[in-house]
Amino acid sequence: MEKIVQTAGKLQLGDFAPEFAHYNDDVLFGENWNNQDIDLKTRCIVTMVALMASGITDSSLVYHLENAKAHGVTKAEAAAIITHAAFYVGWPKGWAVFRMAKDVWKDEPTDGDAKAAHAAEMVFPIGKPNDGFAQYFIGQSYLAPLSTSQVGIFNVTFEPGCRNNWHIHHADKGGGQILICVAGRGYYQEEGKEAQELRPGDVVNIPVGVKHWHGAAKDSWFSHLAVEVPGENGSNEWLEAVDDKTYNSLK
Repeated sequence: MEKIVQTAGKLQLGDFAPEFAHYNDDVLFGENWNNQDIDLKTRCIVTMVALMASGITDSSLVYHLENAKAHGVTKAEAAAIITHAAFYVGWPKGWAVFRMAKDVWKDEPTDGDAKAAHAAEMVFPIGKPNDGFAQYFIGQSYLAPLSTSQVGIFNVTFEPGCRNNWHIHHADKGGGQILICVAGRGYYQEEGKEAQELRPGDVVNIPVGVKHWHGAAKDSWFSHLAVEVPGENGSNEWLEAVDDKTYNSLK
């Protein structure tokens, strides 16, 4: 898990108010922000809303908006969070926070633009929403069948933060799956092993009987070809979702 380190208190107030600097750097950001009972993205969202509710719209809010963006809060999510909170804490506060949030997220493309940019990176189509398997995914995925005879080959695309559940490929003989990464950045992880980062050109061979998951990084679209290795009586066993603590610990 990423460790939060803060030195602003000591740098700005260390000589004038060393005790306050200690509480700020070592307790608030040292102990509290590094508590693992909730993930960093959730903690960032809670902080955004708390500052907004308090009417604090100075540089500290800008810092926490930037921190939220760095920990996976997208432009669309930020807009939804501020809008929702405005109903409860006051509409003028929503306007004030949006003026800052627009600058923080100004370089992030809209979902449509990001999807189009990702599609332009590869020769394979993104396809349609993967509704048939949506129950086994966190986030939105897309599926484009490339070959459904001889050997099944599918282009699977994950929006940022999307991943499939832990699962196992079974077969009496042969079977398994091969992943060929074609665009973006993602991860593959087998149970009991560290997750490995995936980029275009990487290939993963997945044997039968191995519990694993794969998906996009928090800040990137990701696509891979899923090649079904021929086998006898092949099947997929879908298991639990990848929890936020495991996923958010990835860089």
